[in-house]
Amino acid sequence: MTFNVIPGSILIIGALLVPLLRGRIQAGYMLALPVLSLWSLLGWPYGEYGQIAFFDYNLTTIRVDKLSLVFGIIFHIAAFLSVLYALHVRDNVQHVAGIIYAGSAISAVFAGDLISLFVYWELTAVSSAFLIWARRTERSYQAGMRYLIIQVTSGLFLLAGIIFHFQESGQIAFNFLGMSDLGTKLIFVAFGIKCAFPLLHNCIQDAYPDATVTGTVFLSAFTTKLAIYALARGFPGIGMLI
Repeated sequence: MTFNVIPGSILIIGALLVPLLRGRIQAGYMLALPVLSLWSLLGWPYGEYGQIAFFDYNLTTIRVDKLSLVFGIIFHIAAFLSVLYALHVRDNVQHVAGIIYAGSAISAVFAGDLISLFVYWELTAVSSAFLIWARRTERSYQAGMRYLIIQVTSGLFLLAGIIFHFQESGQIAFNFLGMSDLGTKLIFVAFGIKCAFPLLHNCIQDAYPDATVTGTVFLSAFTTKLAIYALARGFPGIGMLI
C-alpha cells in the first residue's frame, strides 16, 4: 500500500524537523525521508495531477511519465546515498539544506508546467548555496555568493523565457519547446547555465572545492543533472546540444 503526496515534498517539509532530533533518531529519520518519498512516488500512476488555477490557466504541479519517473527514481537513490554519507558530520545546516535541495530537485522533475518548474528551480539555487556557506570560511562565503548569483541568473533567464514564450504561444506547459521563439531560446540558456555548458561552467570550478565535503556530494548529484532532465524534456534532438 502506498500514499500519494507531491513527489519531493516529504523531503522538503521533513527537512525542517531535522534540527529537533538528535543522535541515532536523527540519523534514522533522515535516512527514512528519501525512502518514504520514493515509496510515495511509486504509488503514482502515469498521468497529470495537482492542477492549480492560475489566472485563466491551470498549473500541472505533478506529471508522471517514463522520463520523469526514471529521473525521479535516480534522484531518490542519490538522495539516500548523499544523506547516508552526510551522517558522519553533525551540522544541521548541511543536513537541512541538503535534504531540501534534493527534495526541490525531485519536485522539479515532476513539474508539468513552467511556472512550477521555476519555483523549484529557484529553491534548488537557494538551498544549494547553503551547502557552500556551511564551510563557514570567508572564501566559502564569497564562492557561495558567486554561485548563488549565477544560479539565480539562470532562474531569471528562465522566468523571462517563460513570459516571452507565454506571450508568443499562450502556453506554459513544460513539454517540447524547441527553439521556436525568443522565450524558448532564453529558457534554453537558463538550462545551459545550470547544466554548466562550456563557458558557463566556471561557477562549478569556483564553488565545489569551497563547499563542505558533504555539500559537494549533494551538489554533484543534482544541479547539473536536473538541467540534463530539463533539456531532455524541453529540447530533445536540438542540434545545438551536440
